[in-house]
Amino acid sequence: MEKIMISGFSDEISADFDEQLKVVSELGMEYISLRSADGKGIAEYTAKEAEEKLLPGLQAAGIRVSSLGSPIGKVGIDDEEGFANQLIQLEELCRIAKVLDCRYIRMFSFYIPEGKDPEDYREKVIEKLAKFDAIAKAHDIVLIHENEKDIYGDRKERCRGILDALGSDHFKAVFDFANFVQCGEDTVECWELLRDQVVYIHIKDAVASDKENVLCGTGEGKIKEILTRAIREEGYEGFLTLEPHLVLFDALQSLEVSDAESIIKENKAKDGAEGYSMQYHALKEILNSIERQD
Repeated sequence: MEKIMISGFSDEISADFDEQLKVVSELGMEYISLRSADGKGIAEYTAKEAEEKLLPGLQAAGIRVSSLGSPIGKVGIDDEEGFANQLIQLEELCRIAKVLDCRYIRMFSFYIPEGKDPEDYREKVIEKLAKFDAIAKAHDIVLIHENEKDIYGDRKERCRGILDALGSDHFKAVFDFANFVQCGEDTVECWELLRDQVVYIHIKDAVASDKENVLCGTGEGKIKEILTRAIREEGYEGFLTLEPHLVLFDALQSLEVSDAESIIKENKAKDGAEGYSMQYHALKEILNSIERQD
């Protein structure tokens, strides 16, 4: 287990960056996934701002950054202006990653117009993703594609198609249990299809009946089953990144196409810090259980 590292989207704790670092440190964690800080998304920062406003706090707390939780690719496939802006954003995000000594930038594969067949957009999706990939390669950064709901690459077959077209040392996959559940997928089948390209895992669970997010290990993501297999049998090494989605945190609405309250119908903790801690301890218990199988 020494090569399994726990990280987390710390903006689910609080918008305040100092509070994020305080809670993470108290839990004994050494990494965060940096999605937003002090109410500003990571893609809104410049590398200079990251160096001046984020790096000192991270260094003082002894916390490192596992990934940048960017919004790259979370734009309509036909939004050419939005895409052009994201090409510029990605260049700066790569510089931010270097400043923060971070290897991974999380990204997506575009929203498809409602009512349209995603397969009709495959060529256009791959063409645009290839432009993101070229930027990452130039900066020696690894883009990690998340199977987000409502984007082209939300289902396992389309994720596989993206990875077959672009998978390389600079383009890999994030595996998100809850997102697959919310798309009606069997996560074991998803893992079997994608595991050779997965370098990063999100710890988020959900139930299929109403697509609500729940504490990890209590939903239909089969988190323990898949982690047992990944760690014990297949030698997975790397990050397990908490994404609790147990309370309605400040940045949530901007992350969801649909109403955020459809996935978090009620707070399952008194605040973000408690929800984050609940998810951390639930994951630790799963990992301890896996370890005890020795």
